[in-house]
Amino acid sequence: MGMHAADLAEGLFGILETGDAELAAEVVADDFRNREAAVSPSACSIPGPAGVLASGAWMRSAFSDLRFPIIETAGNDRQIWVRLRMQGRHTGPFVRFRDGALDQAVPPTGREIDFEQIHVLELRDGKVAGHEAVRDDIAMLGQLGVFPPAPPTALRMIAWKVTGRAARAAADVTARAAEAAALARPGR
Repeated sequence: MGMHAADLAEGLFGILETGDAELAAEVVADDFRNREAAVSPSACSIPGPAGVLASGAWMRSAFSDLRFPIIETAGNDRQIWVRLRMQGRHTGPFVRFRDGALDQAVPPTGREIDFEQIHVLELRDGKVAGHEAVRDDIAMLGQLGVFPPAPPTALRMIAWKVTGRAARAAADVTARAAEAAALARPGR
């Protein structure tokens, strides 16, 4: 007997919080697709559990104590809609990508984030097969002091770009995501 839709949703966000490769194999379909992977390291676009593990590593590299408390769910046999909060402390560089290249690196601010998101999960054969989201990224960037730009944060972001720290942070988080994805490969 497979998991119920709400259990699958809880499991998927638990994987992002913990990097649990066994849970990823249980919850995530081999052909899972994440529509939201465009702003993350390329390993996050790998189909199946590997991409989910990479996505979790990417987020945890920026936000310690990462949590996704679920507020409510609704759904049917094919989809579940999940309303939740993304919470954590910004203790590592938050690196965003565009077309696989560094787009923006926000140096650690030590600030807490806590904002609402809605996720739509496609379900098939007792597993999560797809993901898309409606996130309030502006609220998160506001909590980090990026939008509207707080002068100290803006200056640190410029300094990181000029000194190459942003590029090094992008390379580091890309490697972490790839390492996490490798945990899902057969034979591990």
